[in-house]
Amino acid sequence: MKKLLNNWLIQVLLFLSLLGLTAYGSQIINDITPPYVLTIGLFIGINLIMALGLNLITGVTGQLSLGHAAFMSIGAYASAIATVNYHLPFLVGVLIGGLIACFFGIIIGFPTLRLTGDYLAIATLGFAEIVRVQFTNMKITNGAIGFLGIEGSTTFPIVMTIAVLTICAMVWLENSRNGRAMLAIREDEVASSAVGINTTLYKIQAFAIGAFCAGVGGALFAHTTTFIQPTDFGFQKSVDILSIIVLGGLGSIPGTIIGAIVLTAAPEILRPLSNYRMIVYGLLLVVIMIFRPYGLMGGVNLRQAVRRAMMFPKKKQAGREE
Repeated sequence: MKKLLNNWLIQVLLFLSLLGLTAYGSQIINDITPPYVLTIGLFIGINLIMALGLNLITGVTGQLSLGHAAFMSIGAYASAIATVNYHLPFLVGVLIGGLIACFFGIIIGFPTLRLTGDYLAIATLGFAEIVRVQFTNMKITNGAIGFLGIEGSTTFPIVMTIAVLTICAMVWLENSRNGRAMLAIREDEVASSAVGINTTLYKIQAFAIGAFCAGVGGALFAHTTTFIQPTDFGFQKSVDILSIIVLGGLGSIPGTIIGAIVLTAAPEILRPLSNYRMIVYGLLLVVIMIFRPYGLMGGVNLRQAVRRAMMFPKKKQAGREE
């Protein structure tokens, strides 16, 4: 069975089957779910896509970035301009948004990713503020007034399919040679460099892929809200995405999924509490981080846990009497 699953053709067929089932199942959910619940599901999927990108940068490679909202805004504005001003198809606009965000991720990566720790966080935060101010003053983005006229083309099946595609890509990447090199950089960058790993190259790769995911998420966000403005992509947005991966557990893909669901749905679930909902929301985060300081799935190997759960208990052998 294991040898069969290692066959690349079987893996491709399983992957395509999974995407097909996701698209079909999400279409059924789209048809029977109330619009309000469906909108929450849309934002869960969008936040998950962006959080998976940041998880690769911060959780897997160990590079603290506070500028993820900048790449989200680049993807959002690029896709909006492509679809509104140049009348390109929606999915082409999403791809353009992701690629342009990826390009800026590489550009900002070369000068900043030689930094580590707090210095990198400050540099990425500065980049995010520069991008926000530029969008506020650019004519093509309509400045602080906001970009109007975006079609609401984002649908639940599209978001879920892209989310599953992103999850599969991240799982494959983490189990590849590049993923293991990124994990090594997170554990000890000096030791990784000493054994021949090009740390700058792999950090730039992680930053580029993470920026692409943020750009795609931003493009989907723009075509969900149909209106974007620079204030939508401030520092708080970067913190929200970072909170998802911290809550779920840094470097954990299942944790990122859980974190995206919890932190996106919690404010809406607590909405009946009116003015107190954000206090309860913050209190829940504090309690979780006290009792699970490494995140909900931090330090948990889900694959091994599933294997142990599926194994049949071995019969105890009678011990010798002493």
